[in-house]
Amino acid sequence: MPTTVAESGFPQAVLFDLDGTLLDSAPDMLATANAMLAARDRAPITLDVLRPVVSKGSRAMIAVAFPELGQEARDALVPEFLDRYEALIGQHAALFDGVAGMLEALEAAGCAWGIVTNKPEYLARLILPQLGWEARCAVLIGGDTLAQRKPHPLPLLAAAERMGIDPGTCIYVGDDERDIVAANAAGMASVAALWGYRLDADDPLAWGAEVMIEQPAELQQAGTWPAARVAIDR
Repeated sequence: MPTTVAESGFPQAVLFDLDGTLLDSAPDMLATANAMLAARDRAPITLDVLRPVVSKGSRAMIAVAFPELGQEARDALVPEFLDRYEALIGQHAALFDGVAGMLEALEAAGCAWGIVTNKPEYLARLILPQLGWEARCAVLIGGDTLAQRKPHPLPLLAAAERMGIDPGTCIYVGDDERDIVAANAAGMASVAALWGYRLDADDPLAWGAEVMIEQPAELQQAGTWPAARVAIDR
């Protein structure tokens, strides 16, 4: 049996994006957008319309729900969107199939894991107790935790520092191009999560990830993970 994480073949540490990577939060986002539409006597939108832009953030989702509005008017709706989302967060969301087993496999191998998301930190923290992750998640960096957010590398570098590891020994997993851009800039190897939220025009092949994975369950196997940029001492 392996006695260290290095011998297990799993990474020393993994950082994940949240929405579209670990958590299928699109149903919560849909409920939020439709509550805003209903308050204005507007017809609801469907999940297939909203789902591709969930990883792009609240402004992108508001633009889908209210396509006739200009940017300034959409920006003015962001506080309402966040307040309504906070009120129902987690009611409809669920882990993607295979995520629970993947995290268990990482933990069994001694691999630490954390979350770096562009979601506001206070909202991301509401998710952790719902999933039983308060003690399991080693670090949580939100989009407003620091002066920069993804695709800037600062959140990933800060997460690695808080975990006490070299960024080059960490792997980052995300479903959006800015996740991979941030990982490359931070000197981390990366995994493109193809099960997440993407526009038809998005081309994961062009993002520059070390590997692209179709389903979280594939990451329960050590051999599926890319090699770290900096080798772990064995």
